[in-house]
Amino acid sequence: MGEGEREGGGAVGQGSFPHRGARLAYEVAGSGPLAVYAHGGFAGRAAEDRMGLFDWAPVVAAGRRLVRYDARAHGRSTGGPVDGDYAYPALADDLLALLDHLGARGPADAMGASMGCGTVLHAAVRAPWRFSRLVLLIPPTAWTTREAYARGTREAAETVEREGVDAWLAGRTRRTPPPAVAGVPDVPPTPHERVLPSVLRGLAMSDLPPPESLARLRLPSLVLAWADDPGHPLSTAETAARLLGAGLHVSRTRADVRTWGERVAEFLTRPVDPMGATPGAGDDR
Repeated sequence: MGEGEREGGGAVGQGSFPHRGARLAYEVAGSGPLAVYAHGGFAGRAAEDRMGLFDWAPVVAAGRRLVRYDARAHGRSTGGPVDGDYAYPALADDLLALLDHLGARGPADAMGASMGCGTVLHAAVRAPWRFSRLVLLIPPTAWTTREAYARGTREAAETVEREGVDAWLAGRTRRTPPPAVAGVPDVPPTPHERVLPSVLRGLAMSDLPPPESLARLRLPSLVLAWADDPGHPLSTAETAARLLGAGLHVSRTRADVRTWGERVAEFLTRPVDPMGATPGAGDDR
């Protein structure tokens, strides 16, 4: 497709645009105020759809123009073997560029899962006026728990370079998944093996913004988490929710995770008072 070209596919339009040496692909569904979604690491739009975890139809039905995009080197987006391109601040730059490309005239709702959560938070800290509300799905391990993850991710990059992607995947399949994602189809990573080590190293050098930066944000926020996942510990979700003054919902079953689309739609359509507070955004565990 050419720059900004969209192909009508029923209610969904496709597009792409160039940014910092890559071409980023996205899709648009519905109409109304803009809501953007950033997926988790190693996935992409099509991969998440095959996993069947998140149902975004309620967000569109609630009158939002939902834009989902493939992160750099994920899904249908391109990207090169440059470690720093996959650190959260660089991915946040891609998200802000997407808002520019879409011609966002006012603040947009932003949702992000795992790596996408880091993307959204860094973008919001850098340019809070560009966002109206934040939805953080399965916040990744952060701050005091991040170094162990980073060490393992650097080792994973070396494994891919030394033994190939199948050796890394074999180690991942031996892990017991959290109950909330038990039975979810296993989807291979979408970054090409040539780029995957750089993606891994970029994530290893990443962390969520400092707690004091999150505490200064004044954006209505919702945190959705699941239990018993060392890569997405409840300690991160609870701390982020406290710092942001956000509502927190914790799921323990896959069926409950499937309600997240409805929860997000309800949150995005709540009235916001002039002080920025969102009524009824308390803990729900």
